[in-house]
Amino acid sequence: MKSLVLQGAIRDAGTVPLLPPRIRVVSLPALAAVVTVVLWASAFIGIRALGDSFSPGSMAFVRLLAAVVPLTAIMLVVRLRRRGTAVDDDRPVPAWFPRGRALGLVIAYGVAWFAGYTVLLNWAEQHLDAGTASLLVNLAPILVALAAGPFLGEGFPRHLVIGMAIAFAGVVLIAVGGSATADAHADWFGILLGLGAAVLYATGVLIQKSALRTVGALTATWLGALAGLVATLPFAPAAIAELADADASAVAAVIYLGIGPTAIAFSTWAYALARTDAGAMAATTLVVPAIVIVMSWAILDELPTGIGIIGGVLCIGGVAIARRLLPRTRRGGGVESVAPAGVIGAQGATAVRDSGVR
Repeated sequence: MKSLVLQGAIRDAGTVPLLPPRIRVVSLPALAAVVTVVLWASAFIGIRALGDSFSPGSMAFVRLLAAVVPLTAIMLVVRLRRRGTAVDDDRPVPAWFPRGRALGLVIAYGVAWFAGYTVLLNWAEQHLDAGTASLLVNLAPILVALAAGPFLGEGFPRHLVIGMAIAFAGVVLIAVGGSATADAHADWFGILLGLGAAVLYATGVLIQKSALRTVGALTATWLGALAGLVATLPFAPAAIAELADADASAVAAVIYLGIGPTAIAFSTWAYALARTDAGAMAATTLVVPAIVIVMSWAILDELPTGIGIIGGVLCIGGVAIARRLLPRTRRGGGVESVAPAGVIGAQGATAVRDSGVR
């Protein structure tokens, strides 16, 4: 009886009691990360499937055009809502574009990631199966750590050097392994293109993380896609000609690449990145190759060879070591591990709420 009275008093006071310890809450940044990796995995499949219909540059242009249109519409709706709120509160209307250094960072990240990375990845998947391409691209977290050494003063610790060596061995095995499917292939030129895409991917992550300190996630995604679209304008004439010759399914697929893996996935990525450590977010993309390989086998009937898969495991393992993602043994003999992102108990939920993270 006393417990019922106490619960009623808490309810009437408007205080929400802590959740039972066994109840787990999924955070919005974690959910955004899950949406991102699934959509990005599907992009590798779409790019590989569209290789016969579109050249690398024209595919990038059409994809970005398909992304910019809905992003612009969303920006208009959000701006109108904010303008109405600002008028009611006598606050200044937020500007369309950031200024100064922030604008430069957004443009740089858009050109590097939306334009350069997309073109190189499209090109690479004309020489590699989708699974192999995704394994190579996921070397980006190591490249992020490498850049943090000289530019952020983090140096080159032993775990980074060991991880790099293991990942490099994995790249060699991927190149030697080739593809298990007769009509798919893997060559050194494709390997180099995949590594180049990984470099631009890492560059984009580093620049974007700096930009998100002062620019909202939606604005950064919209302006980045717009900058990438402008950078790929030289491919517009070829894109128009290839669209005229492509069948309806190919056109629908390239539009999906723009709406799903670009407009939606980059927005959810930016949202999560702004609320999570860059290294942790880059590490979540390690699950992408596994998803890609399963989807590639189911949809395209393509698989890397056993040697190539072993090389991919080495690449992912090297990244995990370099980023210190593996559990470490404590001095007392226990194992120190990090709880999965997005799964927190009642006390963790309270800490997140009190920190102002949403």
